[in-house]
Amino acid sequence: MTHGHHEGGCCSHDHQDHHDEPAAGGGCCSGKPASQCCKTKAQHMTADLTREQMEALDPVQLVQRYRRGIEVIDRRVLSLDERQLDDAFLPEAGVGLWPVRVLLGHCVDAELAFVQRMRRAIGETNPVVEAWDEDSFVDSGIYGNGTKEYADDPEADHARVMHAIGGYLAVLHTLRQWHASWLLLLTAEAWERPVMHPQNGPMTVRRILAYATWHLEHHGRFLTKKLDKLGITEPQHSHGGCGCGH
Repeated sequence: MTHGHHEGGCCSHDHQDHHDEPAAGGGCCSGKPASQCCKTKAQHMTADLTREQMEALDPVQLVQRYRRGIEVIDRRVLSLDERQLDDAFLPEAGVGLWPVRVLLGHCVDAELAFVQRMRRAIGETNPVVEAWDEDSFVDSGIYGNGTKEYADDPEADHARVMHAIGGYLAVLHTLRQWHASWLLLLTAEAWERPVMHPQNGPMTVRRILAYATWHLEHHGRFLTKKLDKLGITEPQHSHGGCGCGH
């Protein structure tokens, strides 16, 4: 993965960060009703963190945060029509240039790359991984972001939206749940096993996981900004949900 030019500013890594310190966890649910349980822990799990702060988390805390996965995806995405799914944005909008369809597709491709790198770090000795050019992926139309005809019927339009993004949401959820269970089995030594990246040098399992966790949360925040810009309200359809806990 190349860095520094995602999303025309959406994923550029020279943005300003305004982060809260991680909240202390452990034992906060004892004797409390479910509706009031673990507010401190919830804040710890949702406070914005830098990649460095992510990497400094205890491995179990990091895996728990990683496992949230699809919860960082704003469920209002299910209320988009297909034209809104394909709306690009001007730089002055401040929400990144990519359409929502492209943002979600990019997140899934990134997840596949992150998981493969972590598993190679464990399965091989100092494997060399390849960078990939996300802008080339976008330009290729691989995410279905080319010219198309749209459905006039609202139900047909909604079905097309679900077809376009349903797979992305399912992969994000399933891949993180499966991979998180495996990560919890790693030894302390395994967390420090590296891959060799052509641009970033040695990257340990811990560092890759921290970056993967940060990356999806970062894009999730920009997705929310895009939906706000489009004026999207809560889901209008009762066709099921994506499992987002918002």
